[in-house]
Amino acid sequence: MRRAFITLLVFTLIFLSYINAQNERKEIGNLVIEGIPDIPERISERIFQYQNTRGVSFSGWLPSGKEILIRTRFGETNQVHKVDMPGGARKQLTFFPEPVNGASICPDSSKNTFLFIKDIGGGEFYQVFSFDMKTGIYKMLTDGKSRNSNPDWSNKGDKFTFSTTKRNGKDTDVYLMDIENNSEVSLITEGGNWSAIDWSPDDSKLLAVKYVSANESYIYLLDLITKKLEQLNPSSEKIAYNNLLWSKDGKGIFIVSDEGSEFQQLKYYDIATKKFAVITNEINWNVDEIELSENGEMLAFTINKDGMSKLYLMDTKTKIYNQVEIPTGLTYSLQFNQTDEELGMVINTPKSPGDFYSLNLKNNILVRWTFSEVGGLNTDNFVNPELIYFPTFDEVNGNRRMIPAFYYKPQKTDSPFPVLIDIHGGPESQEKPSFSSFIQYLVNEMGIAIILPNVRGSSGYGKTYLKLDNEYKREESVQDIGKLIEWINEQPELDASKIAVYGGSYGGYMVLASMVHFNEKIKCGIDVVGISNFVTFLENTQDYRRDLRRVEYGDERDPNMREYLEKIAPLNNVKKISKPLFVVQGLNDPRVPVTEAEQIVKAVRENGRNVWYLLAKDEGHGFQKKVNRDYLLNSTILFLEENLLK
Repeated sequence: MRRAFITLLVFTLIFLSYINAQNERKEIGNLVIEGIPDIPERISERIFQYQNTRGVSFSGWLPSGKEILIRTRFGETNQVHKVDMPGGARKQLTFFPEPVNGASICPDSSKNTFLFIKDIGGGEFYQVFSFDMKTGIYKMLTDGKSRNSNPDWSNKGDKFTFSTTKRNGKDTDVYLMDIENNSEVSLITEGGNWSAIDWSPDDSKLLAVKYVSANESYIYLLDLITKKLEQLNPSSEKIAYNNLLWSKDGKGIFIVSDEGSEFQQLKYYDIATKKFAVITNEINWNVDEIELSENGEMLAFTINKDGMSKLYLMDTKTKIYNQVEIPTGLTYSLQFNQTDEELGMVINTPKSPGDFYSLNLKNNILVRWTFSEVGGLNTDNFVNPELIYFPTFDEVNGNRRMIPAFYYKPQKTDSPFPVLIDIHGGPESQEKPSFSSFIQYLVNEMGIAIILPNVRGSSGYGKTYLKLDNEYKREESVQDIGKLIEWINEQPELDASKIAVYGGSYGGYMVLASMVHFNEKIKCGIDVVGISNFVTFLENTQDYRRDLRRVEYGDERDPNMREYLEKIAPLNNVKKISKPLFVVQGLNDPRVPVTEAEQIVKAVRENGRNVWYLLAKDEGHGFQKKVNRDYLLNSTILFLEENLLK
């Protein structure tokens, strides 16, 4: 008996020594690494080209109407660049170690100024800066402490509005700043999450939105002279408003909302009569973006049809619109130039990163301005996804509910293929067929099939679908993943014995929950900035986000809801997880705090399981800096090699 005890003790000590060695912490730059082996050089060499792709985001036309500002990355982070003509060089204007988010161009050409926002280390406490394009001088305009966003110029260009948490750190108010004397005044301090959306043509009024959730928001008219704040369209129905634009004559507002419909419809609101006219009643998909020409005679809008963009142009007098043929993929950041001769936009497809294009409105010719690099790769070899639908556990009108997903199938012939299920965050987001060099690497170089499902709770499929995972229905979205696994098992070209799950933010929760519920059917999981317990998440997320998230996940202060959230928490079911896990986190994450990652890593290890853990000290909710992203991708590939492919 004594000998058996000593033998057991020796083996236990050896096992603990092995685990401790595996979990030894080391640091490379700003990365803290635990349990991750050294990355073989063959991996970094193989993926190098895929890591050197880049795309652009469009910030706006300069007042001349002939030049544009974009954001793209030449070094570590996205910065603002100027482009003078189609195919012209990208002249970098800002140079910061942190990424620059957006650039709002002053409409007064004499100022040669744009506004941008920037944070430190991914903490999302953004500050508003001005940048003088003549001198290259920039200065911070906000307090350096609070969270500031959405700077929006007046039509005259002498002042701008912005949203800020400076009053109490919890509520998001609307302030006005006079750019010439650098003075500011509060406009809306009603409590909640507010933003100013658009100025009236004479700059005397503002359209503002109070956001509660993806299903509920309220629109207001603020008179800047009388300071009167008036709610437009008061209703007992919960309505989601997504876009607001003044008509150029100031008599009406173009509005996108889901009032009286499953989908976000384009409408016109007459201010005098206080009545709506639905414009896109026959389109049973969400209207995504709307943009008005400078003369007000034309309105461009996109719809989200099964995750893909369709572009339309409308005559604002007749309200007649027609579709414009553009490449299949995603189209966004619409803006007419000042002469109304061109409509600018970004087009992004599975085979090409986002690039800026302009549509000549006289001849409907689409002109490409930027040519983002793809690391010298032949994009003809990239894979377009197939849109599929798989049946899930419940029914709609007597038929099985079908869940949409995008399926990237390897072109190799050596099937069955291992599978990675990539689950989006939000949870109100939507998987769309956009460019991802990482997905193309997994498909082309590793022969892994990728499936990106839009489980219940995703946007784009109607407001009923959007609410199907709220509060006590949380795990029903996890059941959708279980049914996807069953679908995979029925596909002869897929290997159901080799399934990995991957997801970020809420998708990270879905990874952990899937590993709890389907542990025997999953080989490994990758949790990026994910939630491990909704109670601790809600208690520790930043103050300005807490009430917004309670609407979606439930209020942890309610005893019954708290009990439910604790019951479903992956952290409290960690003994059901026996498969390899990779956890990724940014130290400065204001949304999903680092404690969510630390506690799941600790619990899985205490359960005798080994975990790879990657922490970035200079990142927040996701990795923005190239050096960090490169290491993350390299280690993810190694993790999949060792735990999915073997």
